[in-house]
Amino acid sequence: MKLNPRYFTLAIVFATLAPFAQLPAAEKGGKVVWTDAADPTIPGDFKLQGEYAGDKFGAQVIALGGGAFQAVLLPGGLPGAGWDGKQKILLDGKVDGGKAVFTAATGAKKYLAQKPEEFSATSKNPPDGQKPASGVISGDTFTGKIEGGGTFSLKKTERANPTMGVKAPDGATVLFDGTGKTEWKGGRVDDKTKLLNTDGADIVTTKKFSNYTMHVEFLLPYRPDARGQGRGNSGFYQVDLYEVQILDSFGLDGKNNETGGVYTKAEPKLNMCLPPLAWQAYDVEFTNAVNDADGKKIKNARMTLKLNGVVIHDNLEITGKTGGSRNEPEGTPGPIKLQGHGNPLQFRNIWIVEKK
Repeated sequence: MKLNPRYFTLAIVFATLAPFAQLPAAEKGGKVVWTDAADPTIPGDFKLQGEYAGDKFGAQVIALGGGAFQAVLLPGGLPGAGWDGKQKILLDGKVDGGKAVFTAATGAKKYLAQKPEEFSATSKNPPDGQKPASGVISGDTFTGKIEGGGTFSLKKTERANPTMGVKAPDGATVLFDGTGKTEWKGGRVDDKTKLLNTDGADIVTTKKFSNYTMHVEFLLPYRPDARGQGRGNSGFYQVDLYEVQILDSFGLDGKNNETGGVYTKAEPKLNMCLPPLAWQAYDVEFTNAVNDADGKKIKNARMTLKLNGVVIHDNLEITGKTGGSRNEPEGTPGPIKLQGHGNPLQFRNIWIVEKK
């Protein structure tokens, strides 16, 4: 989300400073944002967070800073790969001698609370399916037991994305392939990585579009001490009117202001957000709103959207603009916007195919 355009400068300042204001005093002044998994300064917690999979369960382990974690244990498997879509088991974890030790998540909890001991990855607490459980992550293995439910043994996994790296088809306009940013206003191409960087500010295409198929790949920063909208906030705006949220919402409920959500309008069918510093991809089929001869809207915009190869919106009707959009009316062509919102987002392999 972003404030109205006339508050753009203040929005960037507040979005940049707010996550730091939430940090414990001991963390202020140190490095709190990482954009490269190979950075030698990245905390050891980074290697323990992520996805784990087994025959009967999946787990998403969220790093909360300072050696603290919350694990979301999912009966059946990971989202989009076996999870029943309903039940979750929360465990609180802490680094202990190179391992992460987990116990049942108990006590007063609040969705996305700053303090790890109060943090909940589910807005309903306890979530449906909650049971006492414990476990240990050692190396790339997460083992544990569930009261009345036996044991589990899960292996660290990095899921393959079927749309990752897909080449622009014939007739496509390549918006970014690492060779330059002539198709964009703003942004920066890193000389070393050849990635398109927002550097915390919005970037928009030089051309306007209306109906199209589009592919974009993005990388969220690692900000373990931040919470909510301070954790890698960005947006993928269709015709600069409708924001598809980009945010580190790994392991969370999947709300309309989290990755895959259409801001204030619609939650994704499934939260398919991957861990921070894992490349992710949106694939969208977008049809713009339609106006009559008098400029009155007679049809809403529609969108089918895949996140990491899974359909999370199927022919969704978008009933109106979202925050931070341009001033022109719906039904008019507009640019594609990649929101910065004070966070260092990185993009690659962006292309678009226009439709009538």
